[in-house]
Amino acid sequence: MSALTKIRIFPTGMRLHEWIAFEEGYFRAEGLDPEVMWDVYLGQMKAWSGGYKLRPQDQPFLEGAQAIGNACAWGSVCNAGAGMGKFVPDAYGVARHAIYVRPDSRVRRPEDLRGVPIAVGLMAGSHYNVPYRLESYLPLTDIKIEPVGGFGRRLDALLRGEVEAASLLDPQIYMAEELGLRKILGGEFNTLWWVDESSERDVLRRYFAALARADAAIDRDLARYLPLWMKCVPPEFADRPWHVEQWGPGERFVFAPYPAEKLAEIMAAINRWGMGREMQITEFDRLALSLA
Repeated sequence: MSALTKIRIFPTGMRLHEWIAFEEGYFRAEGLDPEVMWDVYLGQMKAWSGGYKLRPQDQPFLEGAQAIGNACAWGSVCNAGAGMGKFVPDAYGVARHAIYVRPDSRVRRPEDLRGVPIAVGLMAGSHYNVPYRLESYLPLTDIKIEPVGGFGRRLDALLRGEVEAASLLDPQIYMAEELGLRKILGGEFNTLWWVDESSERDVLRRYFAALARADAAIDRDLARYLPLWMKCVPPEFADRPWHVEQWGPGERFVFAPYPAEKLAEIMAAINRWGMGREMQITEFDRLALSLA
């Protein structure tokens, strides 16, 4: 057997696929030997100091390092336009988002969030999803955010009473339900893979093939893989007795081209929300690294 191709990756923590692919040998079967960038992976869960381009997930791309990551579809496009890698239009994820408050909160309807700062991770899925969810209920000028950082930090800020509401993703949505927090609204959104400009198309195809096998494994026997959620629980919450056996599959993976009309919607939303300020490039053919 030829030598395995070494690559560096940082999962988002919203899905089980990478951990299944490691456990079942799907990466190895595709000739890959991924190294998890633990500093980036865990850094995404914590408080972020500084602004855009100072987040843990930005650093590999600013340094020109090889990396395969993933972000919300809006974020992956914005990141590429800001000179941080490329997005891959040939695969995507279907993930969940929700806004939660504490049980004693006065907020009960989306309209009650008028002027209420919502904890988010700056220019990431938790941020973009706030206007995406609320713009049908409130004027954009009345939608407020409080950038506190990553997955665990947002949930912690809500539990400590530092914020009235928090924008959460999986598995924090499962955690919030266990903790008895109240969901105000939620729904699905898409993620796109975010890679360095020198990424080899064949390597990416094999990487996605392994994730597709993991997605099929979830359909065959979800219960077998639910304990792997503990790899996605932020360290500060890891000592709690989470009932991961009752959780769901989290984000799902689709190995198919992302629809062109959805890309057009992404750019329109980015412009409508004023989140494209850092983008020097806006043409999709320059932002994307296509496998075709």
